[in-house]
Amino acid sequence: MKKYNLFCPIRKPNPYRKILRDMYAGKIASNEVNREFREHGAIAILLTDITYIKRCDGKFTYLSTIIDAYTHEVLAYVLSDSLEIDFVLQTIQQLVEKHGDELKTDTLIHSDQGSHYTSYAFSDILKSNNLRQSMSRKANCWDNAPQESFFGHMKDEINILNCSTHEEICDIIPLE
Repeated sequence: MKKYNLFCPIRKPNPYRKILRDMYAGKIASNEVNREFREHGAIAILLTDITYIKRCDGKFTYLSTIIDAYTHEVLAYVLSDSLEIDFVLQTIQQLVEKHGDELKTDTLIHSDQGSHYTSYAFSDILKSNNLRQSMSRKANCWDNAPQESFFGHMKDEINILNCSTHEEICDIIPLE
């Protein structure tokens, strides 16, 4: 390299990336469920996640649900044509409105480590409603298996092959 007067700079790590990584790691809740979905009875462990429903126009409709890990009943769900955090927060609000008197102080809301669930807004709404948060381990779908299974069965059962708009999906999965 000296002979041809070449220089190889060594890039320094970006300090802001480290700060962002440290901030993200602080918002991850521990895995309190440990795949014990049915051991605690009804309304003790609630599972939440988001699924993408592809439409004929190439776009997506997003479905956020909360199901009871014991009974596998869908307790709350919201459809959206945007992945903004609002529809996930609406799902929690719907849960509290419909089942608030059944929820206990030790009720766990278990999710993956997606950006919606690691956000401050999500943890704040859980705290304000006296709900505890639990998260799956990173890249481990088995920690939220009943929720993932529900999405798989739901997509098998509904006929969305000819749906090209968000409204058509909402007609198939009607809001109560």
